[in-house]
Amino acid sequence: MTKRTFFFFAALIVWSTSFGAVQLPQLFQSGMVLQRGKPIPVWGTANPQELVSVSWQKKTYTALTGADGRWRIDLPATKAGGPYVLTVSTVGANGAAAGPVTDAVTLTDVMVGDVWLLSGQSNIDVTIERVYPQYTDEIERFDNSNIRLFRVQNETATHGPKSDIRPTAINWKPLTKQNAWLFSAVGTFLGKRMWEKNHVAQGIIVNSWGGTPIEAWLPADSLQRDYPQLVSKVQLYDNPDFIKAQQHANQLANDRWSALLDVQDPGIAGRFSALDCDDSNWAVVNQDEWKWRGIGSTWLRQYVIIDKAHAGQPARLLLGTLFDADITYVNGRQVGRTYYQYPPRRYDIPEGVLREGVNVIAVRFINKYGSAHFIPQKPYMLCFGPDRFSQNPMPKDVIPLDKLWRNHDGAAMPPCPSGDVSLQNMATTLYNAVVYPLAPFAVSGVVWYQGESNTGNPKPYADLLRKLMGSWRTLWQEPALPFCIVQLANYDGRQQTGNPSPITDQTSPVNSNWAQLREAQRTVARDDAYAELACIIDLGETVDIHPLRKREVAERVGLCFDRLVFNDKKVKLSPKLLTAVTAEGMVTLTFDQPLGEGAIGDCEYADEMGVFHNANATATGNRLVISIPSGRPVAIRYAWKDNPVLANLCSAAGLPVAPFEHRLEY
Repeated sequence: MTKRTFFFFAALIVWSTSFGAVQLPQLFQSGMVLQRGKPIPVWGTANPQELVSVSWQKKTYTALTGADGRWRIDLPATKAGGPYVLTVSTVGANGAAAGPVTDAVTLTDVMVGDVWLLSGQSNIDVTIERVYPQYTDEIERFDNSNIRLFRVQNETATHGPKSDIRPTAINWKPLTKQNAWLFSAVGTFLGKRMWEKNHVAQGIIVNSWGGTPIEAWLPADSLQRDYPQLVSKVQLYDNPDFIKAQQHANQLANDRWSALLDVQDPGIAGRFSALDCDDSNWAVVNQDEWKWRGIGSTWLRQYVIIDKAHAGQPARLLLGTLFDADITYVNGRQVGRTYYQYPPRRYDIPEGVLREGVNVIAVRFINKYGSAHFIPQKPYMLCFGPDRFSQNPMPKDVIPLDKLWRNHDGAAMPPCPSGDVSLQNMATTLYNAVVYPLAPFAVSGVVWYQGESNTGNPKPYADLLRKLMGSWRTLWQEPALPFCIVQLANYDGRQQTGNPSPITDQTSPVNSNWAQLREAQRTVARDDAYAELACIIDLGETVDIHPLRKREVAERVGLCFDRLVFNDKKVKLSPKLLTAVTAEGMVTLTFDQPLGEGAIGDCEYADEMGVFHNANATATGNRLVISIPSGRPVAIRYAWKDNPVLANLCSAAGLPVAPFEHRLEY
């Protein structure tokens, strides 16, 4: 589809839902999925005091608009099925019951099934494109018109709730590889999983924004009493002219910084990327140890010998993950560019670029903060053959890269001026713009996958999460709206920044912020009758805050909804702690199901002074027995680390036990 065609269809969508007197929210479009088994709210606007009718399954329902032109009709609960047609029309002014139809919107291919709302930050954002190498064969077979995808466009609002979301590029599109390519991987795999289990249409609404804190997703009235400073801060930015001016200034500063960098960098125009560049006097560095703490640019080069069989063949260059931005060349030809630290570097080398004999890979690092470096434990290699796009399993025909590179500085720069506003990180701005307008669209359940951006101050998180769940349930007028809380995965952020913290070696006891936030997620889910916790402490990556095993995450979310929504008592979730009994020299913890038996790592006890120590522990049956060398312990912890490398407590079926802290009573 050409860019011009795309914008034509986008304009047509807006026109079809808003032209004339009757208007529907952006969620209501042809191809949508409506929630089965619940009343179906349909709402919108028309002229004041006008009669609106909704035709649905051979019946017509009417409502009179108010003075503000708003109307709402709740259709009766409907069984799964479709496709259906839904027509909304007005039938005259001033409530006239008779007369010709003056305006109508007809939506076709409407399905009734289960609708899931997924919200949070970047681990919801992670796309199918990002995880494709993990599930190459499965993604290639994506083709199911019963799974529909809807992406809410990012937007902020500082001054109260908006009435609707922005027009979106993904409008209830059926599941195909192309449609899912830039869509949430967790959302896609959840829809696929729930379809395979229940065989009813699945509607996946993704509403997330990378890097955002939980307070951005909360309404002002829920924060005003306990967190007034958060509300006051966003009020300082309630000035569109100031926001626009600041954003424009930031863009000008960034453009100027980049232009000056290019002018001053001696490696530009192929001088450091070409095969014949003389790098004999460059420093030799090891990628596992190298860190460049400058601001500006630095270059690294290494030579690769290509044999006759691989010469001229297309290839994929895997450069792990780099901090922060990079431009990468092969034999002087640019093969890839990434603007920030998180995306995996997977650069395709076209046919004819690689030559027999000596070839050179040149990487230009561009750094504005921290330390430029390679991320360890990631793949660094050239991949050939038809399976070169897969990383699970790895391709059969590969040439590993050397860990040694030649290094030469490019240009040193001052810090880039920045007064970034980042409205999406301020309280209430996302609730106002992208949560409030979605209600009361009926959904089966909510996935909340967020928390990384609140690990700097985890103490209030439990309270904020309770407020979020309560305010959303109030907004949807569903006190029992189910929530699946995805607990933070294991991760060692020291590896990403290149600035290792002296706090721990990830084996000694420490009061980890990540563990504290996980505990907030666990206790909130434990205490809420309509919430479950999806524990993924074993699905993370030490060096990547965006782990790629999203299908497994979706499976665990699905298990939570099997229990919460479909009341499937046979489904076993992660084991839950029931009781703790102290005796001389030991503490026995009892769980709600059998455990995987054997020695258990990452267990700790606190002595009478509250100081934590590592402890030996053994699981047998549904009990975890922790040995206490002496004294009377006051608390037990399990997996209380950012990245608990020794954690291995799980159910007999293999689901991990969520990290926890339990205070002992005497």
